[in-house]
Amino acid sequence: MDDIFGDPDFQRFERAWRAVDIERSSTYSLFTFGESELPYFLVLRPARDNDPVTVARGEVKVARPLIITPDNATPEFRDFFESDEDSGLVERFLMARSARFSHLKFTNRQGEARIVTDCIEEAVDRLRRQLDSEEDERTGILVAPRGLAGFAVFRYAAERVIASAPDNIHELRERGFLPG
Repeated sequence: MDDIFGDPDFQRFERAWRAVDIERSSTYSLFTFGESELPYFLVLRPARDNDPVTVARGEVKVARPLIITPDNATPEFRDFFESDEDSGLVERFLMARSARFSHLKFTNRQGEARIVTDCIEEAVDRLRRQLDSEEDERTGILVAPRGLAGFAVFRYAAERVIASAPDNIHELRERGFLPG
């Protein structure tokens, strides 16, 4: 295996990964089979100091197969990235790291961004209070620079897939798909 840490694509991916923040995550595991929904608020950092902070509401649908198929299926990402280059970068990174995202289909639906404030912290605090008052434990809050909105949503979905893996493996064992 090549040294991916010296690879410029890996370094670009790592910079993008670190530039986004998951301020609040869902506490629920994704379904083992079928489709799960991950609602989120995306707070975009202003491009310039004088620009306002914007917030968009969105949702990622993560579809897992109902039938387990051979391990050669690749993941599919719809409506995450503004360019094929960014999408290809993510797929190369996942494959180089042997991430087990095969068979999964990710679809991102994001609403229109609206201007909310001049301060990131204020926007995040307001959203957190709103979700807490609604007792909403399913909706995440993501923060990203304008050009990395797709990476923020991808990171959120990827982290939820990884966090859900133990529960999903347990369910597969309970259903007899894996040895106990």
